[in-house]
Amino acid sequence: MDGTPLQVAVVNYESAWRLENDILAWNPDLVIADEGHKIKTYNISASKAMHRIGARATYRLLLTGTVITNKAIDVFSQYKFLNPAIFGNSFYSFRNRYFDMVGYGNHTPVLKQSMEQELMKRLHSIAFRATKAECLDLPETTDIIRYAELEPAAAKVYRNLVKDSYAELSKGEVTVTNVLTRLLRLSQLTGGFIGDDEGNTPVRISTAKQNALEDIIEEVMQEGKKLVIIARFVPEIMAICKLLEKRGIGYSRIMGGVKDRDEQVSAFQNNPDIQVFVGQIATAGLGITLTAAGTMVFYSMDYNMSNFEQAKARIHRVGQKENCAYIYLTAKGTVDEKILKVLQNKADLAKTLIDDYRQGLNPFQ
Repeated sequence: MDGTPLQVAVVNYESAWRLENDILAWNPDLVIADEGHKIKTYNISASKAMHRIGARATYRLLLTGTVITNKAIDVFSQYKFLNPAIFGNSFYSFRNRYFDMVGYGNHTPVLKQSMEQELMKRLHSIAFRATKAECLDLPETTDIIRYAELEPAAAKVYRNLVKDSYAELSKGEVTVTNVLTRLLRLSQLTGGFIGDDEGNTPVRISTAKQNALEDIIEEVMQEGKKLVIIARFVPEIMAICKLLEKRGIGYSRIMGGVKDRDEQVSAFQNNPDIQVFVGQIATAGLGITLTAAGTMVFYSMDYNMSNFEQAKARIHRVGQKENCAYIYLTAKGTVDEKILKVLQNKADLAKTLIDDYRQGLNPFQ
């Protein structure tokens, strides 16, 4: 050590490309990309800036729990930041070497079976994997599936939507986008709401999941514990908050548009009167600590493995003293069951559904 004080700058990805010239002028020796999967898309401004900044630094480190969030092609941009010698600087050369482009318009990359071993060998050539269990002495976790049964009228609407979705799928090209778009409508319905193609306010047609949630809230409150509720859709979140207000239960909330994230988290962690945290999975599943609760309810889930794993980690992290329970509210006989199974098995949901269709099955059943 030469006695020069250590200088550290913390910059989020959204700001990195705007501050790129300042960072380059500062000339950092080491650049650490935390939650590195955030730069998995090679051609966005933040990723391009990180590639250039990384190229100037002597040392580079990328940290992530999910280097592959959806598709193996996600690794290119992250490795271009780390060491372009692994997969090169050209995305298209990388894609053509390792992937076949299939589906409508040839937009879906599928890893070539003949190249799988080479890809994995190169991935691991500069990677080190440490599991949470190896690094931390954390409490045990338990998964609990709590079933809810849609009311007869809602179940009829659901069955009709399943038939219509399959019929529409059969008319055109079966793509990831087409499958997941139709799955989205079905997922909204299992949570109690149904929208239309005109963008009108979703209409409530079921309270099955909310009734099941109310029972869980009652159980947790009677034990004097706190509770985290994670949901995907805004109407669900608003309905949950309305339920809590009706019962006189204090809560914090983080969803799209909420600016005071730190205050919401602090209130839940430290204020005994704030007993429930309600979070939208896409916005509340990253970078916050919710260890005041040992129980998390997934009211609904999106299809992103990274979002799912990150959300679970909010309560199961350093500082947690209790065993953690994850309760999955699942509408019986619906796509909820398939989504949960795929996420728990760390499988590719879109691929699973498309494979079902190609085998003559209705992927939405």
